[in-house]
Amino acid sequence: MTQLTHLKSDSTRAKTLELHIQSRVADELKRLQERASKDFADLQEKISAAEDSTRKKGKSAGDTLRDLGRESVQNDVKELRKKLEGRKTLKEVDEGVEKAKSEVVKCLRENDRRPLDCWKEVEKFRSEVRRLEGVWVEKIVR
Repeated sequence: MTQLTHLKSDSTRAKTLELHIQSRVADELKRLQERASKDFADLQEKISAAEDSTRKKGKSAGDTLRDLGRESVQNDVKELRKKLEGRKTLKEVDEGVEKAKSEVVKCLRENDRRPLDCWKEVEKFRSEVRRLEGVWVEKIVR
């Protein structure tokens, strides 16, 4: 008999828990629907206000939507510029790489008809770049 009572209480607890979960889900869905409705109403209000102002200015609804789109794109561009400015930039160029690069450029200018004569300078530049990459990898790994 105690097992039967125990099973009933487990069953009752499970049903109660299920009802509680269903109630919370229903409340959350209702809240989300209300929020979506409010957002939709706000957007409709903005669009109608924009249409009213454009009618006064002689613009069409398409022009208004284009202006709204242009404005949002400009805001996105401003945000991206801020993010780019906030990122780290290469503060200093490695002297060895810069020197090797200038030697390659100098050699190529002097031997514009015979660029293969600059193979030594190119190899020096490549080795400097490899060294710089190795330093960078070491910084990242540590």
